[in-house]
Amino acid sequence: MIKIFCVTNKPLPILEKSPLNLAGVGEHDFSLNYINTKVKNNIHHKEKFYSELTFHYWYWKNLLMSENSDWIGFCQKRRFWVKEDTDLSKINKNNLIENLLIKEDNSWSKLDSIICNPINISGAKRIKLFKRGWRNLIRNPKLIFGKKENIITHFDMHHGYGNLSKAIKKLDNKDRDEFEKFVVNKSSYNPHIMFIARKTVLEKWFTTVFSWLERCEEEFGFVTLKGYDTERLYAYLAERYLSFWFTKYTSYREHPWAFIDF
Repeated sequence: MIKIFCVTNKPLPILEKSPLNLAGVGEHDFSLNYINTKVKNNIHHKEKFYSELTFHYWYWKNLLMSENSDWIGFCQKRRFWVKEDTDLSKINKNNLIENLLIKEDNSWSKLDSIICNPINISGAKRIKLFKRGWRNLIRNPKLIFGKKENIITHFDMHHGYGNLSKAIKKLDNKDRDEFEKFVVNKSSYNPHIMFIARKTVLEKWFTTVFSWLERCEEEFGFVTLKGYDTERLYAYLAERYLSFWFTKYTSYREHPWAFIDF
């Protein structure tokens, strides 16, 4: 049995009769069709900085222990798990529900987790490299001659120069050096903090990632985090770390997902 939660910061009437379990975060008022993340043990006050992680934390603290599903998954507004054979070029809001992933595949029997098909982040235009990545060019001039941008260069350009490096220093020793090598050597990652996993994996992941992010709060706080680049910094950090953690600690498979704007 599989249970998929969809995290959203606004009501999504088109999905209210779908198989998805909807969870509301942010300042909108939600109907009883949505899980209320402002009650019980929660981090609602951090939603602006933690985004969908606000519900992940709520689920961990309030629902995980009583969960009886074999597989538990998370997606988010505009990004959804779809069936393996879905033609991504033809999917839209009108046929999304019929293409949603609603049951596990028999081939998952020996797996621990499912993560998103990766996205490639190399290939930035030169003008963007000069505008947003000039400090990276000083550190690595080969970028201007076509060398692939890695995860850390991409993060520096879009979410604050040096922020990922500072955050890595807050990791436990067992992951710190390996994750640092990972972000230097990789030019793609599994995006959107989306995953489907077994209960035991979720407990380990949530314990690890939220402990790390709490330590990162000591470094970055909240006051200076503003705008697209850094306001959701803690979500961006978790997104990059997810690719490393799930591929290191679980038997995993990558799976299709679709972007649908409502």
